[in-house]
Amino acid sequence: MTRYVVVGTGVAGVAAIDTLRSRDCNAEITLVGDDPHGFYSRPGLAYYLTGEIPEKQLTIFTKEDWKPLNSKYVRGNATRLNPQKHQLEIGSAGTLTYDRLLLATGSVAVPSSIPGADMQGVVKLDDFDDARRIVSLARHARSAVVVGGGIIAVELVEGLKALGLKVHYFLRGERYWPNVLDENESRLLEHRLTEDGVIFHFQTETAEILGKNGKVAGIRTTKGETIRCEIVAMGIGVKARMELAKAAGLATERGILTNETMQTSDPDIFAAGDVSQVREALSGQSFMDTLWHPARETGRIAAFNMAGVSKTYKRKVAINVVRLAGVMTTIIGAVGSGIDDDLVSVARGSSETWQQLPNTISMQSNSDVNHLRLMIGEQSLLGAMVMGDQKLSWPLQDLISSNADITSIRHLLHPGAALGQIVMDFWSNLVK
Repeated sequence: MTRYVVVGTGVAGVAAIDTLRSRDCNAEITLVGDDPHGFYSRPGLAYYLTGEIPEKQLTIFTKEDWKPLNSKYVRGNATRLNPQKHQLEIGSAGTLTYDRLLLATGSVAVPSSIPGADMQGVVKLDDFDDARRIVSLARHARSAVVVGGGIIAVELVEGLKALGLKVHYFLRGERYWPNVLDENESRLLEHRLTEDGVIFHFQTETAEILGKNGKVAGIRTTKGETIRCEIVAMGIGVKARMELAKAAGLATERGILTNETMQTSDPDIFAAGDVSQVREALSGQSFMDTLWHPARETGRIAAFNMAGVSKTYKRKVAINVVRLAGVMTTIIGAVGSGIDDDLVSVARGSSETWQQLPNTISMQSNSDVNHLRLMIGEQSLLGAMVMGDQKLSWPLQDLISSNADITSIRHLLHPGAALGQIVMDFWSNLVK
């Protein structure tokens, strides 16, 4: 009987367990996790803050859903991995012996090094307990400061505003999320948040978090300004949880290095999800995604290979659908500049693909959809930003994912071209 151990209760770990059980009904499968809430929707936490989703809807698996997986759950923090002995130590829970191990430990919010960051009232949005803590603190607060750029920071801004607080938003740069958004897109979102009462502070950095009796009382900027607040929310990015792997001698860079089968430098240890850094065999390049769907797929591929079924991870075009400042936004493929002074690492809900600088021409339209931006290569579309009306989202995903030849619609580049209509007509003819 093969013994499988999976570390991590996120979507990658659960997808792996589901796949392992489908391949081997007799295997011994153990799931190890240190999150007291187990498997839930992390993307849904932002909507919990705004009051749109109740707690119970964040739970993805019921007890009935777990039963067919016939796995053992060990709650605890994996403290030491011994690849030579095939053993994993889990604090007071003891030691597990494995034949195949999956590390799906995910990512964690980058800790702040700002003086005063250890005081009560300094928060992040990393897990269920973080979200609950923010809601609890907001009941006794009037004002908050949010620090950082990207998706998580705006989710914090919107959540704190929905909880009734006056919100100050600090950005180190001149605009919001410049490595992914162009200036028009940044200004559109900034305008919507400003209309909702959010106060922007551009080119502003935090020198010190001020406190009283161990609680946040304000913030002092590097410009010498002081803003009174009871909550400071940090959304400065995430980093891979790979301490266990590094200590065990596995190959790591920004994440745990794997090949396209999700196998690490140890043949019996695999990695998946946010923590994995996958190296492509053909290009030799490695990449990381902190997106839900790639995490699930890498977990599934890892499990197949752990069970002896050879499969390789085929990276698809990065796609994320997110609501930013109340605007439904789909980000597809390469759309950004790769330059961002506002993030110290990749933000959760992000992809390094977006931050590439392709050799393309960028075309925009604000007429046939609320906002559409296309990154146009020599013969194909390399990326798209769809904000507002989402009717073009799926056609663009299909065209970009399939690397469709768009030579016949190069008139997209003509001034005043109706981008949306041209794309829709072209795609409709292709799928007939």
